[in-house]
Amino acid sequence: MPIKIENIMYPEKTRSNFWFLLPIFLGLIGGIIAFFILRQDDPKKAKNCLYLGIILGIIGLILNILILTQVPEFEQGFNINV
Repeated sequence: MPIKIENIMYPEKTRSNFWFLLPIFLGLIGGIIAFFILRQDDPKKAKNCLYLGIILGIIGLILNILILTQVPEFEQGFNINV
């Protein structure tokens, strides 16, 4: 079934599932790149790549916050010679 985007008809083509590796390895940036590349050929896969990038970006942000709260702060008496 053709897809209509901005009054232009595009035939829907299925793209490889390897496109999901882009948001997995590059997070939100990879999801945005995959979305813009796939949006005309396979809009469903493009949206899923974007959602995957957003979700993995949020998970990474939460994990970084949790790790940073566990790191002890350097104090004056920490015996570091600077």
